[in-house]
Amino acid sequence: MKAVVYQGPRSVEVRDVPEPKIEQPADAIVKITTTNICGSDLHMYEGRTNVEEGKILGHENMGFVAEIGSGVTRIKVGDRVSVPFNIACGTCRNCLEGWTSFCLRANPTEGVDGAAYGYANMGPYDGGQAEYLRVPWADFNLLELPGGTEHENDFTMLSDIFPTGWHGTELAGLRPGDRVVVFGAGPVGLMAAHSAVIRGAAEVYVVDKERDRLAMAEKIGALPIDLAEADPVEQIMAATGGAGADCGVEAVGYQAHDHTGEEHPELVLDNLVKTVRSTGGIGVVGVYLPDDPGAANELAKHGRIAFDYGSFFMKGQQMGTGQAPVKRYNRQLRDLIITGKANPSFLVSHELPLEQAAEGYEKFDHRDDGWTKVLLRP
Repeated sequence: MKAVVYQGPRSVEVRDVPEPKIEQPADAIVKITTTNICGSDLHMYEGRTNVEEGKILGHENMGFVAEIGSGVTRIKVGDRVSVPFNIACGTCRNCLEGWTSFCLRANPTEGVDGAAYGYANMGPYDGGQAEYLRVPWADFNLLELPGGTEHENDFTMLSDIFPTGWHGTELAGLRPGDRVVVFGAGPVGLMAAHSAVIRGAAEVYVVDKERDRLAMAEKIGALPIDLAEADPVEQIMAATGGAGADCGVEAVGYQAHDHTGEEHPELVLDNLVKTVRSTGGIGVVGVYLPDDPGAANELAKHGRIAFDYGSFFMKGQQMGTGQAPVKRYNRQLRDLIITGKANPSFLVSHELPLEQAAEGYEKFDHRDDGWTKVLLRP
């Protein structure tokens, strides 16, 4: 089959690789119809992780079930499914408590709880930027979708970024009527803003410097804050009459940088501490790593982010972090799509055949104007 393979920093290639096979009775093989390039894939693409060369990438996947193992009883061949990026066993302590993003059994990597497809340190699993994907514990992990092709571009967001954006607002403690600030207008930040609007936020501020992304935020009812025009903290505090937002979402991660492109890994965390009111909540769904040899300073190279913890403490703020447990939200978000209450496909800018994956990665990584979300079609 054809698959997108990591070759080294800023280099991916579509190669012929062996098709996946049923390895355990609980496995299923999914024929991929849509697989997305995620912003977190760019950390690997840019050489900022220890992902091995030859890894098949891709953790945002959906398609039809092509084959099932002898132990699969709920999922059937022919089912249209969304594949959560979390690979979870369904029976460990964390899975039983709803934290499928921190499964204790799926990842043999020492010191790492939680597994995913085609990602650094997240286990030995191939990704789904390919024609077929093996899904372990299929009965537990797969979400059934209505048959056919309707809502394809909406449903493809259910594997990661829509639940992740929603999770950011959940971690932040969003309540109806809140003012919310979202730092980062990439796909996850835009999904957090969309989620906040759906959940009844009074105002949603979205901070970025890319004009095309800020324009998309405005179209979904958010208020764009261009950090290249003026200090975003000053803009938000002025807009809220000096009170600040009730809660905030960090959708940028460890490669945060200012409007000149200079990297400051603590920048967004500091700005959230400043712009969220005392006792407010902060949800961090941007990726941070315990080791980042390419970081801008020595502390950050070892995963130590020197943000303004003193002010965070004095303001009595709360912070929630970590990868989204997709299964906690994906059924409800699917139904919001079906009933027309959510339309996450608004951010799709490009739909490419799998063979053009290298171009998609390059354009998305460069933040070329208009390249906001890239879907690949095997």
